[in-house]
Amino acid sequence: MSSDNLPQSHDQDPRPDQEPRKPRVAVVFGGRSSEHGISIVTAGAIMQAIDREKYDVLPIGITTDGRWVLTADAPDRMAISGREMPDMDKLTESAAGSVVLSADPASREVVYSEPGSVPKALGEVDVVFPMLHGPYGEDGTLQGLLELSGVPYVGSGVLASAVGQDKEYMKRVFTSFGLPVGPYEVIRPREWAADPSAARGRIVDFAGEHGWPLFVKPARGGSSMGITKVNDLSGLDEAIEEAQRHDPKVLVESLLTGREIECGVLEFEDGPRASVPAEIPPVSAHDFYDFEAKYIDSAAGIVPAPLTDAQTAELQRLAVEAFDAASCEGLVRADFFLQDNGEFVINEINTMPGFTPISMYPRMWQESGVPYAELVDRLIQAALRRPTGLR
Repeated sequence: MSSDNLPQSHDQDPRPDQEPRKPRVAVVFGGRSSEHGISIVTAGAIMQAIDREKYDVLPIGITTDGRWVLTADAPDRMAISGREMPDMDKLTESAAGSVVLSADPASREVVYSEPGSVPKALGEVDVVFPMLHGPYGEDGTLQGLLELSGVPYVGSGVLASAVGQDKEYMKRVFTSFGLPVGPYEVIRPREWAADPSAARGRIVDFAGEHGWPLFVKPARGGSSMGITKVNDLSGLDEAIEEAQRHDPKVLVESLLTGREIECGVLEFEDGPRASVPAEIPPVSAHDFYDFEAKYIDSAAGIVPAPLTDAQTAELQRLAVEAFDAASCEGLVRADFFLQDNGEFVINEINTMPGFTPISMYPRMWQESGVPYAELVDRLIQAALRRPTGLR
């Protein structure tokens, strides 16, 4: 990328006769997790929705090997094409250049450098919209970097992001607050490596108590990647190996029968509020609501979910309680099962849910009276109001 094509630095102290500059939003996407591709898709939708008369936008991609790069401001090249996810290589402006965010909280400067060239300051960033999913982005790691840099950001802080990513500790937190969770077991990497027969035996005992089938999944994954429905012992080892392709720690859950219901939580000026709920109907072409059902085959959720007023109120109460229990900020999608006995069980929360216009979280808020572009703006404004550091 030539220096002529780089985003221009912004004056931080304009002369009295100059208009104040617009807040600058760095949209960060991609990342090192297996959810790299869907992160690009989500970021493209966000960039398209941001009001360019109100904000300046700086797109920053993170490659699969962790390099921060400047990318083209080209949302149209960030969508799913057929059944193919977008490619970061087609967005990156330079194969060698990299972006660095200052670790000095007194400066929010972004610096671009290429080998053999003088680093170029690109100006300060006012807020980061971190559209990363999964480890190394949604799990508190990026949030910790932004806290050190003193840069406000959309979404939950370090602790809530880590809790929201690690399904074991998420369930432990929810249980401590009295929220209903389903039965589960955890297989830690050291346990599986040292004595797989003992770990296998523990899962067999778990199945004996709660029944087959079981769901085997990465403990710190998302987008339904790496999840296997296991009907008996014969498929267990293969399912654990598949989950460990995404995360060494594995979560095993019993089958919860009932309806899959989701609810969005959004931070308003007066605190978090819950959206109308949505229902994920059974997907006949898929054994469960997996990655392809969500993003490739576009399984249609029902918004609003056909619930009674009392059920809706109870679900919304539990969703906000989950938001508060994990100390979340900004936004959360809370996923539940409505069991045959009429009780709700919380499956998980997602602190940075899928955010394309057809994703469930924006659809629920659209139905609740907050259109997509306004939803994006509210999240940016909430981040700008919130300080970094202890709060």
